[in-house]
Amino acid sequence: MTELTSEAFRSLCEEAAVHTVEVAIADTYAHLRGKRVPVGRYFDEVADSGASIADAVFILNVRDELIDHETVNMENGFLDTRIVPDPATGRLLSHRPGYALVFCDCFDEHGALQELASRSVLTAQVERCRALGVDPLVATEPEFYLCTVADDGVWQPVRPHIKYSSLTDAPDLEAALADMRAGLAGAGLNVESSNQEYGPGQIEINHGPAAAMRAAEDCILYCSIVKQVAERHGMRATFMPKPFTEESGSGLHVHTSLRGDDGANAFADSDGSPNELMSRWVAGILEHAPALSLLGAPTANGPRRIRPYTFAPTHVHWGLDNRTVLARCIVEAGSAANRVEFRSAGADANPYLLIAGLLAAGCDGIERSLELPPMAVGDMYGEPGDCAPLATDLSGNIDAFEGSAMASMLGDGFSRSYVSLAREEERLAAENNPDPDEVNDWERARYLEFS
Repeated sequence: MTELTSEAFRSLCEEAAVHTVEVAIADTYAHLRGKRVPVGRYFDEVADSGASIADAVFILNVRDELIDHETVNMENGFLDTRIVPDPATGRLLSHRPGYALVFCDCFDEHGALQELASRSVLTAQVERCRALGVDPLVATEPEFYLCTVADDGVWQPVRPHIKYSSLTDAPDLEAALADMRAGLAGAGLNVESSNQEYGPGQIEINHGPAAAMRAAEDCILYCSIVKQVAERHGMRATFMPKPFTEESGSGLHVHTSLRGDDGANAFADSDGSPNELMSRWVAGILEHAPALSLLGAPTANGPRRIRPYTFAPTHVHWGLDNRTVLARCIVEAGSAANRVEFRSAGADANPYLLIAGLLAAGCDGIERSLELPPMAVGDMYGEPGDCAPLATDLSGNIDAFEGSAMASMLGDGFSRSYVSLAREEERLAAENNPDPDEVNDWERARYLEFS
């Protein structure tokens, strides 16, 4: 895809009669925040000089509560962060005619990239890949539940039953899903298909791969657009990873591959098993999988998916076309679609951070020439062997991340801040839902609407 210049974005906005440009960043929980700017002022001033937003956005939890923080606090005055548009990210929002959106880089008071900003964290890892002579290509697969909300505020799935990938069931939902597909395509996502998933009212809309930064921002827009369109149709969409105890969780599967200088897939010559580069990439992901779990499950709800026979992996292992493993490798001879699918993250993960963590892990595997352990075969829920177990609660995920090599690779300042947010969620969960396997009303009240 050809990257937009500022002038090309201006032309797009003029042709689409845009009156408002949304100047956007994602907070630590991937919620879109920013400013709505009249289109004339945007191109006259903001496109070059940017806008300001309080650095408090980086320490807001899912309910917009400020946590205690070592640097972002009342004593330091909650400083301005400068948000400067990246014109290459400009999008038209066809589901809201007259609006466009552009993602921004964030800068601190010294003019350096803001270390707490998710986009900054991913930028550093993309550059690390490029220093190794490869460019990451990424695709994300977020799942969500469509729900109705009763007068008493109780959320219920729009369907009482499961009909995986049915083309007959639920025709009344198709109007909303068609609008979602159109809205995503209008915002520049390469929409491939949609289907009912293995939960009542659970949906997945697939879209194609993109460069790592573009893929992260596609995923963030995906979640925002799906929520907005669902509400317009009298429903609500939630990306809460485990909204209902007895039903399937919603995951965010992330596929990665690497492109060499010639633009070709560097994993393409894998034939029945990963080639050397792919082996090292996967080995790095496995090495750092316990720490990656906090990036994939930033609240107490996410780890509730990590249970046997849930299609979420419970141990650290890799395999071929096997949906019980953590790292699923597609290795068809000469295929440009060869890739690694990371299967443990929940749908509420911040895609900037999750992708950054995967790139950091993969690069570490390449840089250190890590060796793959033996391949997993068969049912890895029933027979995980000596594979290391993943944590099944937030406390375990925090412990695996805090002070880890992964935390260091993503930046000490960012990682301390991220752990501070997670510790607050850990504390609240312990006070309000001590049952490790039950999703209770407090948890739904906290996360359903805001995930």
